[in-house]
Amino acid sequence: MSEFLTELDCDLKKDSDTIWVLNKPLVYYSSLLKATITAPAIFNTDFASVPRVPIFYMMFGDRAHREAVNHDLCFCRDAADFIVFDDGLKHDISFMQANGVFREAMKVRGKSFIVRQGMYLGVVLGGYFSFHKRLVMDKL
Repeated sequence: MSEFLTELDCDLKKDSDTIWVLNKPLVYYSSLLKATITAPAIFNTDFASVPRVPIFYMMFGDRAHREAVNHDLCFCRDAADFIVFDDGLKHDISFMQANGVFREAMKVRGKSFIVRQGMYLGVVLGGYFSFHKRLVMDKL
């Protein structure tokens, strides 16, 4: 069963209004991947990048922080180094798998169907150009 195994503990990065830094690892078990995903301490995230268009932001902004950390990590080129699969092997995560984990985690956290589907659609349509562009320990 999918679940967050630790709580989100982060602080706003110095000299930034949008970048957050994890103080402790965020650990999530994904039934979709059959794997444990661990975002390490000092991982940088901007959570979910929702356009500041008023209606979109009102509906989807500040809704899925823990879930977005997982998604940001899965989008990294070296994400496989931070994911432990049940079969013990190392696997790369595809673009659609990363997005699926995001949607799965939102469901685990009790987000409404509209929020889950809207945010999922947003990352599918707008996230491709961010996929595999950085490493897990890169600073934002």
